[in-house]
Amino acid sequence: MRYITIENALLQQLNDEFHAIIAKTDEEARKLVEVGFEYVCRLESGWLFRKRK
Repeated sequence: MRYITIENALLQQLNDEFHAIIAKTDEEARKLVEVGFEYVCRLESGWLFRKRK
């Protein structure tokens, strides 16, 4: 439960200044990088990417 709370807090913080997306597959991650998203960290649910608004 604690991990989920930390993950949600991180996403909320990013939402104020960035578009944040979680990629669940290598293919999704590759496509995000191709359109300018930046890798942030690995989460339990996938890889977190961000892009400035």
